[in-house]
Amino acid sequence: MKVAIIGAGWAGMAAATTVVQAGHYTSVFEAARTVGGRARTLVGQDASGAPLLLDNGQHILIGAYTEALRLMRLVGVNPDIALLRLPLALRFADGSGLQWPKLAPPWDALLGIASARGWSWRERLALLRLALRWQRTRFACAPQTSVADLCAALPVRLRQEFIEPLCIAALNTPADEASAQVFLRVLKDSLFSGRGGSNLLLPRIDLGEAFPQAAARWLRAQGAIVRTGTRVQSVVAAAQGGWSVDGMVFDAVILATSSTEAARLVSHCAQSAPYAMTVPLCDWAACAQALRFEAITTVYVQGVAPPSGALLPRPMVALRSNTERPAQFVFDRGQLGGPSGLLAFVVSTSQGERATLEQQVLQQAQDELGLSELHTVQTVVDKRATFACTAALERPGAQLAPGLWACGDYIAGPYPATLEGAVRSGTAAGLAATKV
Repeated sequence: MKVAIIGAGWAGMAAATTVVQAGHYTSVFEAARTVGGRARTLVGQDASGAPLLLDNGQHILIGAYTEALRLMRLVGVNPDIALLRLPLALRFADGSGLQWPKLAPPWDALLGIASARGWSWRERLALLRLALRWQRTRFACAPQTSVADLCAALPVRLRQEFIEPLCIAALNTPADEASAQVFLRVLKDSLFSGRGGSNLLLPRIDLGEAFPQAAARWLRAQGAIVRTGTRVQSVVAAAQGGWSVDGMVFDAVILATSSTEAARLVSHCAQSAPYAMTVPLCDWAACAQALRFEAITTVYVQGVAPPSGALLPRPMVALRSNTERPAQFVFDRGQLGGPSGLLAFVVSTSQGERATLEQQVLQQAQDELGLSELHTVQTVVDKRATFACTAALERPGAQLAPGLWACGDYIAGPYPATLEGAVRSGTAAGLAATKV
């Protein structure tokens, strides 16, 4: 079969490798000059004007991301080298918070909660009781339940310092809107899936090299075509069967673009599609266009690192966020293979102007971390970073028509907008599109 894949983000690269592994031909079309989508490498500049490799957003993987780790190994990336594996920790600069010990589930969670610093015994017991209740109900709840509703019985401090940061990190959606059903699935697969599933995996190499760029090299070595700087204008049902992509005929097409770009292509396709396809295609495009988005801002700042080379006590530190202190997490890139003194402040569900966010982050660094001599290197604002993973959300399905599929983190599935959700969707689409 000849399969076209439109989009070379993590989902598109996962779909392409799956198609090639199944013994078929594939051509990948990417509008940008580089592969990787929203998890790719950017070239910035440090204070002296020297080139500085940055990511277009600080991403976290976890040990339960089995498909992402499998694909990395497939294309020649060693996760043990590329990723720093740490126990799950939501620790603040003052040392308070919790950290999972190196034990098998559920003992890691039980001991981690019981030994959390800065929490009273009443607060620890409340969280333990709630976690046990989630287990008894098999991590299920009504679709319309929000994370705030799910955790309403918890003490205020636990909601503010554990549930809300965890919800923001996992779903990039405020707790009062976020889907409790999806939140519980993430907790189930990460905290209770097996030893190491809850581990944080922090990239020590550029996001592009972590998978998409390595995948592009692997695909080309297998004879696949990967075209960057090529924006597909139209996908139409071919008269002789199959699908035409800008005049080139393929047996199947996988849309691995953003939801808005996929909706554009599908809406155009519906205008000339056979009558039986028109309504389903229009419905799919409407569902994709209805998705709401949340922004993520990453503020890269640089300071002078001490002799130890580390500005922070740990590679990742949680921050107490509010309207005046917008960042929820900060990463010491110097401890992750980057230049010493480079920090990445992550502002999920970000709002406000770039300059205001930069000033607030610098003030937050001084107030919470005691770091005053910092300057902004680059700020990356992605206004459509993830879809808003709200309660009872209807997401587009993977199959649009015979031979026409879609993949991406926004496609209907159990996960929110994560790298694992993207690659699982891509693998599933690749398998489905080549199934004869």
